[in-house]
Amino acid sequence: MSERKIVVLFFHPNLKTSKVGSALSETAARIPGVLFRDMYGIYPDYLIDVKREQQIAEAHDLIVFQHPVYWYSCPPLMKLWIDEVLEYGWAYGSGGNKLHGKQMLNAVSAGGSSEAYSSAGSNRFEISTFFTPFNQTAHLCGMKYANPHVLFGARGLSQAEIESECHSYENLLQNYIRTGELP
Repeated sequence: MSERKIVVLFFHPNLKTSKVGSALSETAARIPGVLFRDMYGIYPDYLIDVKREQQIAEAHDLIVFQHPVYWYSCPPLMKLWIDEVLEYGWAYGSGGNKLHGKQMLNAVSAGGSSEAYSSAGSNRFEISTFFTPFNQTAHLCGMKYANPHVLFGARGLSQAEIESECHSYENLLQNYIRTGELP
């Protein structure tokens, strides 16, 4: 069986302030079989090349949206990417089948702890609740949605904890390349 191809679309509006985002990005970028794209670096003006992005998405088996949890959702450029690239007639709707059978994964860093993302926590809901729109987007586009890969407590992690999280992320991506499976 051939190896699967992954594109990691990295959306971070202020990477200079994120040790975790930087470390995870470096990890993804060095894995053979992964196309890593720093979307804020590519589109600082928010003028997305829709046709190019569609070609890239179509050429990969797994689309990873790597981003921080940003106001209980995603950064604005990522939302714009979804709005513009996943257009009717291409990604969904009449004739919109270009992503059918592919997989989607959110790989996210959250400043809050796992306890904060619970019914008793300060954020009142499990973190998976905040990813329901992405799950539905994948469904609408005929894609399989994987459980989000979440790094909790990103602001307070030690260097050793960040390295451990990077190792976990690397294993997840490499396992997908080899097997086509996500946890």
